[in-house]
Amino acid sequence: QTVQQAQPKVQSAEHTIEITSSGYSQPALTVKAGDTVTWVNKDATPHWPASARHPTHQVYPGSDIEKCGTPEQKNIFDACDSLKQGESWSFTFNQKGEWNYHDHLKAEPPFFGKIIVE
Repeated sequence: QTVQQAQPKVQSAEHTIEITSSGYSQPALTVKAGDTVTWVNKDATPHWPASARHPTHQVYPGSDIEKCGTPEQKNIFDACDSLKQGESWSFTFNQKGEWNYHDHLKAEPPFFGKIIVE
């Protein structure tokens, strides 16, 4: 009989980025692979966080605005809809790299950000 060694559990972290009328609270955020980032809209205006590049959202691997509304939506770096004040959206980053993102509704500064996944 073989005894399986317990694998050490990697602790994933949660991070929050607030969206305000002046942009993202953390325009550049460094996380570890497996961490979850939550965007919270603190502005009265709707915002839609999504992977760069506007308007296709295809920079993060596997992401594409065309996948919104499909079973693949849960796996893409795209909120796929606007967040009203007080609403939030979360995404878990499993791909290492530097991932630019933007607000699909306001694709202009200061509504650009970057998630660095180590």
